[in-house]
Amino acid sequence: MDTTSSAPDLLRLVGHPLRWRLLTELGRSDRTVHELTGLVGERQNLVSYHLGKLRGAGLVSGRRSSADGRDTYYTVDLACLRDQVAATGTALHPGLVLVPPPESAPRLTKPVRVLFLCTGNSSRSQMAEALARTRSEGAVDARSAGSHPKTLHPDAVRAMREQGMDISGQRPKHLDELLGERFDRVITLCDRVREVCPEFPGHPEAVHWSIPDPARPEGGGYPAFPRTAAELDTRIGFLLAGLDRPTPSRATSAH
Repeated sequence: MDTTSSAPDLLRLVGHPLRWRLLTELGRSDRTVHELTGLVGERQNLVSYHLGKLRGAGLVSGRRSSADGRDTYYTVDLACLRDQVAATGTALHPGLVLVPPPESAPRLTKPVRVLFLCTGNSSRSQMAEALARTRSEGAVDARSAGSHPKTLHPDAVRAMREQGMDISGQRPKHLDELLGERFDRVITLCDRVREVCPEFPGHPEAVHWSIPDPARPEGGGYPAFPRTAAELDTRIGFLLAGLDRPTPSRATSAH
């Protein structure tokens, strides 16, 4: 790709005020069109139009909800956006190099507790728990649970073992076991569990990552598990990079 000619295209694309606001919201959590419409205060047809522009550029993708097939959850590809922003800077001047966050564990000024939830707590949330704990070198107290716990999936154990992590000793738990505990973030990985997620003490930030269950019959067997682990690893990398930074207020991003 010719980054010199494409760089202005990216600036025009993300520089539009509404598209910037949509990217900001999707950077926090996966959302449906209806939710985005309420968050940015614009008509649904206008939001859908600008989402289409972002999808056409490969910055945003959509997945049908597993809870309600009439809904689609939209996700921003932060890795793709990071790479395109970096290419834009260097196309303007070689000295404008985007420096990625360090690979080392985040230096947090206070303890951070993160809860990952899915329906069965047998694969997605278990993998996310291990990734967050390991990638942060224990700086994040990561937990996981499910609304209808199942036995830990052997393919999840296998996929994580290939990542150098042993989750065979992790125990599936019902989310009711953790209802009295305080968390800084509660991240739902399943569209179904998002619909039934209870309130936790202290009103933790609620985040949704719409990630298909790798164990579903149409998932494609074992290869779906490493793909899920890879997606979780990417998302958790961005999560860790922003844990000790204040979340921009919607009032600020709306202007």
